[in-house]
Amino acid sequence: MPGLQVHRGTTAVYNADNVDTDRIIPARFLSRVERQGYGELLFVDVRKRETGFPLDQPEAQGATLLVVGTNFGCGSSREHAVWAIQQAGYRVVIARKEADSPGYSDIFRQNAANCGLLLVELEGDAQPQLAAAGTGTEVTVDLVNQTVAWNSTEVKFDINPVIKDQILKGLDLIGTTLAHEAAIAEFEHRWDSFAPAP
Repeated sequence: MPGLQVHRGTTAVYNADNVDTDRIIPARFLSRVERQGYGELLFVDVRKRETGFPLDQPEAQGATLLVVGTNFGCGSSREHAVWAIQQAGYRVVIARKEADSPGYSDIFRQNAANCGLLLVELEGDAQPQLAAAGTGTEVTVDLVNQTVAWNSTEVKFDINPVIKDQILKGLDLIGTTLAHEAAIAEFEHRWDSFAPAP
């Protein structure tokens, strides 16, 4: 999968809190065997119920950064939620982190890293300011320097260094393992038994 160092694009703002994975992609689609075709299913039930859904607005078309509230991706674990976000065209999700609420659930965070979706958490008034700037705002996310910039504002964000390295290099878990392929092969060559000698 492609790595990501700096991403520039426009935002789509869906500033809701506690958005669970079933809202992102309903469970009935999890039995599909293919890994493609999930983009059009992103928030499919919510979009049918809510007229004027934020991601359907003209200014949201072509957006590659999704701005959300806090505790995004809570609920059951499903890579399909990440696939739906990516296949709808989003490369980065930006959430609000509070003292008593993370920007993302832990399982969603790990699934996103494994699929190459960058999750950014902004603290304090940074995310509310970005959300208030509105859908269609041009934003630059610099993963190398861990900054988010829009209009005349630039803020820093924290990220786990292992996940940062993984996304910079475009590595999933298999790719991360294969980075040690030579050491693994050397160990397997030396080790000729799966049981200790008597």
